[in-house]
Amino acid sequence: MSTTLDEQILFDEQQLKIEVGSISRDSVERTVPGLDGMLSIDLGERDRRIKQKGTLRAMSRTQMSERMSAISACMDGDTHTLVTDGGQEFDNLRMDVFKVTNERTSGGGVAVDYEIVYTQLIADSV
Repeated sequence: MSTTLDEQILFDEQQLKIEVGSISRDSVERTVPGLDGMLSIDLGERDRRIKQKGTLRAMSRTQMSERMSAISACMDGDTHTLVTDGGQEFDNLRMDVFKVTNERTSGGGVAVDYEIVYTQLIADSV
């Protein structure tokens, strides 16, 4: 099984790491006349950050450019689903950052290191 984004195999499995952050909460705090202290209203769960790091490989710079364009196309403001090779599924992901570093020739082609930062939007449980 391969790691997929919206059922597309866009990533290589070697050196692929996914870091899942904790879910954040939000609240509103107000002072109330006649009340000692503050009133805190819990607004519930909000979102969490998920980081994906790895290396992309391609036979040529043209193929690498096509792969990076396919990944960049997911930075569209829509939500996506990431499924890892271990079967872990993350839905409601918005891709916020796709950063490429360390482009180099490798073996029979080109390799680049990348980092993707997703925001997992938490759906209301109402």
